Amino acid sequence: MLSFTTETPAQTHALAKKIGAALRPGTCVAFFGGLGAGKTTFTRGLAEGLGLPDIVSSPTFALVNEYHAAGCISVYHFDMYRVNSPEALETTGFWDYPLEDSVFVIEWAENIADELPQPLLKITISGSGDQTRQITVEGDELLDHFGS
Repeated sequence: MLSFTTETPAQTHALAKKIGAALRPGTCVAFFGGLGAGKTTFTRGLAEGLGLPDIVSSPTFALVNEYHAAGCISVYHFDMYRVNSPEALETTGFWDYPLEDSVFVIEWAENIADELPQPLLKITISGSGDQTRQITVEGDELLDHFGS
């Protein structure tokens, strides 16, 4: 497990960009953290680290946003806020997306914790608003590719 402290959204974005550059197809990134913790800001950094030019937005009302670009790993960005059971997850079409060729990024992963695909990179973000963020990253061997 690695722990980080960020003081600003820009620092959170920069950390996420570094992690994004180490991601590989087939990885599931699962966010744990409350409303306003910075999950979408973190996802913007991950996407930039993967070389994706898309403007990342919260998938709250869409359930999933897709980000693709030539020569880049695609990202499927899910919001599981309203999904609270394996049956509800099944009805979303979640398992129909091509994880083996892409990266899944899941906000509100605690709602489907027992169903999360592997390999899993668990990112827990504490703090909200203008507060300092405490970020822990655990799981998956890609942690060896970056440090504090």
